[in-house]
Amino acid sequence: MINQKGGCGKSSSCFHLAGALARSGQNVLLVDVDPQGSLSQGFLGPAVVESLPATKTVASLYDEASFFQDRSELIQATHVDGISLCPANQSLAPFNMPSPELSGATQFAMREFLEEQTGFDVILIDCPPNLYACSWTAMVAADYVIIPVPPEDFGTQGLRAVHQAIDNARQLNPGLRRLGHLVTRFDSRLIIHREYRDRLIKLYPELVLETVIPEASAFKVSVACRMPVEFYSPRSRAAELTRALGQELLARISLRTETATNCMGVW
Repeated sequence: MINQKGGCGKSSSCFHLAGALARSGQNVLLVDVDPQGSLSQGFLGPAVVESLPATKTVASLYDEASFFQDRSELIQATHVDGISLCPANQSLAPFNMPSPELSGATQFAMREFLEEQTGFDVILIDCPPNLYACSWTAMVAADYVIIPVPPEDFGTQGLRAVHQAIDNARQLNPGLRRLGHLVTRFDSRLIIHREYRDRLIKLYPELVLETVIPEASAFKVSVACRMPVEFYSPRSRAAELTRALGQELLARISLRTETATNCMGVW
C-alpha cells in the first residue's frame, strides 16, 4: 500500500484487509515500514510498540549492525488467527532517507527478508506517506502495488510522482505491477466525491478498483478494539466491503497471472 500522502487509508486498508483474508483461510504477514507504526499499534497498542527495541522491529533490516541477527525474531504472532506482524516504530525513522536509489545494497534488504519467509499466502506492506527509502525498498520487494486514494484534492495530488516511483522501482524489480487505485473515505452522497472517482477512472482506465471503501464508524471502532472489522463486526457493511476488496484483489492477481502465463507461452 503506497501513496505519498498521509490519511489516505494505507494502514487502515492493510489492517482490515488482513482480517478479511485471514478469515477466508489465507495466512497473512503484515510488514509495517512506516516509522509512525500505526499498523503495529493497531494490533499491539501504542505503549507496546513504542517500547520495542530496534532489534525487534523492521528497522534492523536496514541497520548494518543487525545484519547477522536471527531475523525470525522480527515476526510476531498477533491475537488474530492467521495474521502475523513485523512491527515498526520510530527506530525506523533514521533509515527512511530520500534518494533511496543511491543507498546501495540496502535497497534489497526488504526483498531478501521476504524471500526468506515461508508459510504465508499473502504479505501486505504498509508504507509511510512519502517515497523515501522505506517505500522504495517495499516496491523493490513487492509483486504488486495498491494505491489508496481519498476522493479529494489533497489525496489525488502527487499521483504522477507515485507512478513515476513505481516505474523507477521496476528497474530493480521488473515484475512489479500496479494492481489498482483503491478509493477510500468515500461518501456517495457527495457530488465532489463521485466526480473525483470518475476523474480518476478517466485518468487511469482499468486501474481503479471497483470496490470503494467508505468512511464508516465500524472501521474506527474495530481498530480501537484492536480487531480487524471482519472479526469485530462481521455483519457490518464495512466488513462486507472489505471482503469484496479481498476477492477483487485476488481475482485481479489471478487474471494477471494467467495473462503473464499466456504471454510466456506465446513467446
